Amino acid sequence: MGNWETEKGVEFLKQVGVKKGNTVLDFGCRVGHYTVPAAQIVGSKGIVYAVDKEQRALNELQQKAAANNLKNVKIIKTSGQATLDFKRESIDVVLFYDVLHYLAKSDRKKLYQEAHRVMKQDGLLSVYPKHTLEDDPIQEFRSLSLSGIKQEIGGSNFVFKRKYSGLISHDDGLNQGCVLNFSKCQ
Repeated sequence: MGNWETEKGVEFLKQVGVKKGNTVLDFGCRVGHYTVPAAQIVGSKGIVYAVDKEQRALNELQQKAAANNLKNVKIIKTSGQATLDFKRESIDVVLFYDVLHYLAKSDRKKLYQEAHRVMKQDGLLSVYPKHTLEDDPIQEFRSLSLSGIKQEIGGSNFVFKRKYSGLISHDDGLNQGCVLNFSKCQ
């Protein structure tokens, strides 16, 4: 995974749209497979908020950030609620990577509304919808397709922009996957 976090993940997130100086919110960050590469991209003028409810995963992320001298990672422990405690229009990029399948539809809707609130007008919502019907369906996504996810997010004042496919981090390995990018409705 080290190669993902320092090289391939950096290139992938650059393609997705993470840029130098961005403020990024990695919701459900776990051990930082996306936090670490995002922090490298945004640099010293940017910041990555790493949000998760699992203290052990956050501890591992803290160690990785220290080992990589990443002073721009801010770790936030939550109780798992679908709210984002950030100011309105303060975030450039929101990452919902491999996390939405844990949430019931009503909680996902709240989370999309929160993302809309905290994202800057020209911000980016990037979603890795793992575990849909097309990709090892489980939990809340066991009967939801990729197009269903696009419609669900689109119904929360977002516009689908682009799909990125390729080798992507999942848990502690790599697999073929896709990321869906959305912008706010104007």
